Amino acid sequence: MNTHKPWKIYVIQHSHTDVGYTERQEKIRQYHVNYIRQALQIVRDIESGARLDWKDYKWVCETFWPVESFLLKATPTEKEEFAQAVQKGYIGLSGTYLNFGEQLNQEMLSVMIQRITDYGQSIQFPVRSAMTADITGFGWGYSQVLADAGIENLITCIHTHHSMFPLWKKQIPFWWETPKGDRILTWSGEHYMFGNDLGLIPGIGGSYTIRDEHDVRKGVSLEVAEARFDRYLEQLVEDGYTFPLVPVMVSGLPTDNGSPNAALMDFVNHWNALHGDRILIQPATLDDFFTDLRAYANEHPDEIETFRGDWPDWWTDGSATTPMHVQIFREAQRVYTKVKQLDPTREIVDQERLEAIEYELALFAEHTWGYHSSVTEPWNPFVQELGCRKEAYAANASSLAHTALYDILEAQGDALLGPDRPMKFELHNPSKFIQTDYAQLIMEGWYITELKNGFEVIDEVTGTVYEAQMVTGHRGVVITIPVTLQPNQKVQLTIKAIEEHPPVTAYRTDYVGSDRMLDIIPPVPPKLHVTPKFIESPFVRIEWELGAGITKWFDKSSQQDLLRSDRNHNAFSPVYNVTEAPNEFGMYDVRRKMGRNRRGADAITSVGALVDVNIVEKGALYGKVQLTYRVNGCSHYSLLVTVYGDRARADVAVRMHKESVWDPENVYISLPFGSAPAAGQDALWIEKTGAALRPRIDQLPGSLADFYCVDEGVAFVRDTRGVAIAMPDTPLIQLGSLDYEDRLLSGHPGLAHDPAHLYSWPMNNYWETNFKATLGGFYEFRYYIAWGDELNTSEVALEACKSMNAGILAWRTSK
Repeated sequence: MNTHKPWKIYVIQHSHTDVGYTERQEKIRQYHVNYIRQALQIVRDIESGARLDWKDYKWVCETFWPVESFLLKATPTEKEEFAQAVQKGYIGLSGTYLNFGEQLNQEMLSVMIQRITDYGQSIQFPVRSAMTADITGFGWGYSQVLADAGIENLITCIHTHHSMFPLWKKQIPFWWETPKGDRILTWSGEHYMFGNDLGLIPGIGGSYTIRDEHDVRKGVSLEVAEARFDRYLEQLVEDGYTFPLVPVMVSGLPTDNGSPNAALMDFVNHWNALHGDRILIQPATLDDFFTDLRAYANEHPDEIETFRGDWPDWWTDGSATTPMHVQIFREAQRVYTKVKQLDPTREIVDQERLEAIEYELALFAEHTWGYHSSVTEPWNPFVQELGCRKEAYAANASSLAHTALYDILEAQGDALLGPDRPMKFELHNPSKFIQTDYAQLIMEGWYITELKNGFEVIDEVTGTVYEAQMVTGHRGVVITIPVTLQPNQKVQLTIKAIEEHPPVTAYRTDYVGSDRMLDIIPPVPPKLHVTPKFIESPFVRIEWELGAGITKWFDKSSQQDLLRSDRNHNAFSPVYNVTEAPNEFGMYDVRRKMGRNRRGADAITSVGALVDVNIVEKGALYGKVQLTYRVNGCSHYSLLVTVYGDRARADVAVRMHKESVWDPENVYISLPFGSAPAAGQDALWIEKTGAALRPRIDQLPGSLADFYCVDEGVAFVRDTRGVAIAMPDTPLIQLGSLDYEDRLLSGHPGLAHDPAHLYSWPMNNYWETNFKATLGGFYEFRYYIAWGDELNTSEVALEACKSMNAGILAWRTSK
């Protein structure tokens, strides 16, 4: 029970940064630059004595993106004024670049936050506190990035639309323990406009977060504010609240991307004169609030608990509304990493170019996925214009990153197209981990004439001849070889055509009949056996059935099927659900009613049926089959399954032509590997923002337990073996039930009985405001699966995911 008098309400005025939700992205940037100028004018009026009644006013820059944009446009005088306003405490900084989803990896998040801390150091004002608004969680590695940057405090203002706060309550402080054992003092607070509904801005406010009997259509009056403050504080006490201080966020205008508003001080001054003896309202920066909270924590060390683990973001699923651009973004992020590895001293790609890539990646990863009427009027040119801009961030990042990579490779001897270019390649592993993978050596189509009778791929230094397989396609000639590269190892290769073999009249052991069919099992099994019913290597036998799809993934080493016996759907089968709106005017409400579900109570679910099998390739290194399915929502859905003969590895490319559907829908891809959690055999591991964790185990109580956004893939690990599933294109995985039902949160006893069937979740359009309404189009999503005894730890298995996604860097050379 709070026995302190008075209560102290810390009012933090800020503008919720929502890039593209209320206006064009460029206009919103212009707004936020101007808001800083407005805040500086308020400071000038205070310091000049013109408005001494505003002397306690504070403005908090919720994110650094507006500050960075302001500094690019500001005059030297304005820059100095801003720095002084921060140093004097009029304006507060936040260690948040933008309100991100969980798409950024640890490296990218770190460099964006470093921009903030670098600025703080430049004005001798270290940034120690951060705030976020709207977004609903963070990968566990986010906490470590904050701690590593010197940011000690975090306050969140979660928007519980299709989401929920953790720890089963809000307005609660806790110590968030990072993967390395550091601690971030964290406050999980109210909605970021809660202060508006309390009545802190005269004439502005309403009933978005407070639903009561008052008529607030013309704003919240003082009488309503008095009633609401009293009721709110009484309810806090009744709910067990013990703290004498309460943070409340407020916006200057009743909108996202709102401006400063010094009218706040009219209310604060009047209120404190009337009620300050029992409820004192104090405008504050983040540092103001956390300084007092830390002092209280030092005096009452047992009142703030410590929690360790992941804090999954309910809204990170917004990325799956633009799956193609997420794929492009993820590849661009990996190329950015390669650029920094290949050119560590910035001799070729300077810092300015790196920052340009970072900027585009950051804007794509910002949580806003479109204009607020994207679903209700998807044909609107304004909606489509803003959507194109959002998607362009991924495309721009890809273009800038690949241009940088090509410049580096050219400097390192990349032989560009020209006559008499030799068939020489260089391979390079710039990473810190060993890469055991397959390199693709790509040449123009005319080389087939030279190579059609045979070739060898030779290591120029050791003379090693690599096993190889060649195909021709739209990219020309593609030769695949298996390689193992140590960290930073380079290998030079030559492709040498061999002389024509003499023609063979017949083989004594020719098991292909005159009908040109091979359906005899020879006495000596081939290394790769590819049939319309199964594909088999020395390491695995994958079987399928018409209708059912892939029914067996038999690991020959362990003599066990790697697929769960209790699975609901077979491996890589598509699961489609759609919740039909009553008509075009119901597209909003049918989505709103979903709550924490991602489908309606009357959702129609269908499972793909395998209808056709085609053998694509049979070679010395790998075999390939195409499995075609019939599934609702798609005019085409097929799997291109590649099995290798030299190791326990299979690749699956999911190809689909998604139909355009306005109703809310989801596509899931079944990944029934591992075993039921209750069996206690396989532990599921993922990595989020660089932190390895076990879903539903290493996370905050009361947090999301249905789906997760992964960095590189997933791993099932037991003492004797492991399975690594790399997911270069699709970051979302689903563990919760695919049915509409009350959702279980982390720590709930009911989760112990949940089977946690694993699915990839590549696409959805369930949100009623700013998701892209249509998912229609052509897609290919890749999955790389490796298994074996050596993958029996989470570190090794997750690193295998990272290695497979990175791929082998190969380029033509004339050396």
